Amino acid sequence: MNKLKRSDFLLKPFLKRNNYRAFYQLFTTILPIIFLWLIVSKIIYSPLLQISKGLLLIPILFLLTLLSSRTFSLMHDCGHNSLFEKRSLNNLFGFFLGLLNGIPHKPWANDHAFHHRNNGNWEIYKGPIDVLSLEDYEVLTKREKLIYKISRHWLMLFPGGFFYLVIKARLGLILIIFNFIQSLIIEISNKIRTGNYSALLNIESRIKSPFSDYGDNFDELFDLIANNLIVITGWIIMCKWLGAAFFLTFYSLILTFSAAIFICIFFIQHNYENAYASSTKNWDIVEGAIAGSSNLDIPDWLNWFLADISFHSIHHLSERIPNYNLRACHKANIHLLHKAKFLKLRDFPNCFKYIIWDSKNENLIPIN
Repeated sequence: MNKLKRSDFLLKPFLKRNNYRAFYQLFTTILPIIFLWLIVSKIIYSPLLQISKGLLLIPILFLLTLLSSRTFSLMHDCGHNSLFEKRSLNNLFGFFLGLLNGIPHKPWANDHAFHHRNNGNWEIYKGPIDVLSLEDYEVLTKREKLIYKISRHWLMLFPGGFFYLVIKARLGLILIIFNFIQSLIIEISNKIRTGNYSALLNIESRIKSPFSDYGDNFDELFDLIANNLIVITGWIIMCKWLGAAFFLTFYSLILTFSAAIFICIFFIQHNYENAYASSTKNWDIVEGAIAGSSNLDIPDWLNWFLADISFHSIHHLSERIPNYNLRACHKANIHLLHKAKFLKLRDFPNCFKYIIWDSKNENLIPIN
């Protein structure tokens, strides 16, 4: 059978973006979030017993978690410039949606674009949890292997999710400021001795964060600073409204569970049995899109909260297809997706075994 090319797929009719559909998706996501938080405030200040309040808050926590995942999915579309017709609208609302989850949109979108450019090439892109090659894994000590295995267990989705949305952007900014001041002090002391001050203007070389997706350029730095200022201000306002202890606990749970969901989804859509896991030499981007991206056979209501990212092979064939066209495009090309992987909910746990890249045989293998 001949190797498939992108031109074999019917993609063009589904590339058209629609502002009305995009705004409708935003309104049907943001308005319920506002409404649910208003209900939360009513419950908090009601004379009900604490046990009754807790029981009422559980379904709201569940819904806000799912809606938070949906805001992330819509932000994801903005990052691909695929939700709205104009890039300016995608940038604006991508930034806004990032605020709701405390994640800077621009750095995230740039980092995610790298994933799309190299999907299926495991020599360059090691997946969302930085999978080790078999060679690198085998030289680890027993203790290091145990740490590696534990750190990539599915239960780590929860502390990982908390770090990803609650801590990472705040810590990233702190470290950038610290590194900037430290390097500036060192350079000033050096220039005083040499008398050459021209290099002091090279500010960009000093804003690089230890995190690969923060501080690569001034656009990312601006997004990181603006996100933190607005997010922290919002947290302070919400603390005054609902009480600091309650809000920080409740909101942290929402972000933790939400991040756990989309990190899980991202992981299982690229780490699974017989996933395409090529080296650079043999890598093919279309093969990576089809055989290196799983599609999820999950209930329609859950797909709504994920903005149809379940149709992942098509998404990787063309990330410019809006989420509201993915399902139709998937159906139009289903006859070409015979090599694509389809996962059900019961298949998800098994995917977390595939955390070793066998570069010799070019596949993902389960850990012993």
